Amino acid sequence: MSQSLVVIGGGLAGTEAAWQLAEQGISVKLYEMRPQRQTPAHVTNHLAELVCSNSLGSMLPHKAPGLLKAELRGLGSMILACAAATAVPAGSSLAVDRDKFSELVTTKVEAHPNIELIREEVTAVPAEPTIIASGPLTSSALTASISQLTGEEYLYFYDAVSPIVDYDSIDTTIAFRQSRYDDGQDEGDYINCPMTEVEYERFCDALLAAETITLKQFEQEDPHFFEGCMPIEIMAQRGRKALAFGPMRPVGLIDPRSRKRPYAVVQLRQDNLIGSLYNIVGFQTNLKWGEQRHVLRLIPGLENAEFLRYGMMHRNTYINAPHLLQPTLQYRGRADLFFAGQITGVEGYMGNAATGLVAGLNAARLLKGQMPVIFPTNTMLGALCHYVTHASSKDFQPMKANFGLFEQPQNKMAKAERYRWYSNRALTSMRRFARNNQLAYDRTIAEANLAEEMTALSGRPVD
Repeated sequence: MSQSLVVIGGGLAGTEAAWQLAEQGISVKLYEMRPQRQTPAHVTNHLAELVCSNSLGSMLPHKAPGLLKAELRGLGSMILACAAATAVPAGSSLAVDRDKFSELVTTKVEAHPNIELIREEVTAVPAEPTIIASGPLTSSALTASISQLTGEEYLYFYDAVSPIVDYDSIDTTIAFRQSRYDDGQDEGDYINCPMTEVEYERFCDALLAAETITLKQFEQEDPHFFEGCMPIEIMAQRGRKALAFGPMRPVGLIDPRSRKRPYAVVQLRQDNLIGSLYNIVGFQTNLKWGEQRHVLRLIPGLENAEFLRYGMMHRNTYINAPHLLQPTLQYRGRADLFFAGQITGVEGYMGNAATGLVAGLNAARLLKGQMPVIFPTNTMLGALCHYVTHASSKDFQPMKANFGLFEQPQNKMAKAERYRWYSNRALTSMRRFARNNQLAYDRTIAEANLAEEMTALSGRPVD
């Protein structure tokens, strides 16, 4: 097989993928359409430009984003190395000088002898070995080509994402399991949070007073942006009873405490196989994240909810990864075609870089005649790739790294202890996996300061 490969997209996923391939001796043609063709969101011509926040999230290893970073550091992530070199003070989070960060990534990529940076738009999926990491604003021509390849029904252009909560944070003395019109013989498929009329009115007041995210100009100009996925705050603006007759309708449900039908109900639906994640049904929203935390905690049963993903609505392009991709990030219909980054349905800067790393490593292995690897699901990297390739394809929505992707330990633990246990297990598993599959892995870099921090948290040394 050819020892060269095309990478489409110069964002976090594309540059990480190109770097991993180049470090394995593979000749890479990295295509980035800017500045030949600009996007509505970018303002520079640099690679890996951060178009939103300059924060890459927590560095703490007992937090899901921090664990993912630890795993990626050990595997030699170029994006994380550039972030560390351009970091600015941000407490326990990793934040960067966005200009210096993207400049450094660009400099490193341009200087690598195995990478040819080509500033051109790719308008069709190439026939040669390829990684598509074109991001949420994929050009219309390439989008049409991907749509033709995958089938139009498996390509999405707008995110309308409902919030997701940790099951353990739901107050089940208030919330109850029941499906509409069930006979009470079986445990229902939905968790229901009942509201009285007073609680409903209080919720609507807070919802209508909350501040929303300002849409980008190109989103505001699109007449189809809210088609079929109206935000709850827009519904509430159209009438005080709109939610009670819409996603919060109580028909067919009986509150076991009062044995009566509630005035309104918020329903939660299981979001992963192990039942640790539940999404709030029909609650897509443009509220700012802090406002969501305040407003949604007014829902009875969610007063202390831990939100693993907030609701959002924004322009995006992503494929139905569970239907189309293997956990190696290979396209099911073609072994030498990989996808990486936001187009796979991952959310967040580090999720994008992580899938770029996986696609790059696996593409290099394929070109060298080796088997691509599937990372263990008890690592954050493996759990994230497993989710986007194994979630329900019927209603697939993007996901970021979070501990709800892990199976819970058999022994009951307090949340803080459980999170430390997850991290310890994940890093141990990653070391063994890397060793068994001849992957370069630097434990010292991956677990820098880990033992000291974990000892401070738990009061005992870490093995």
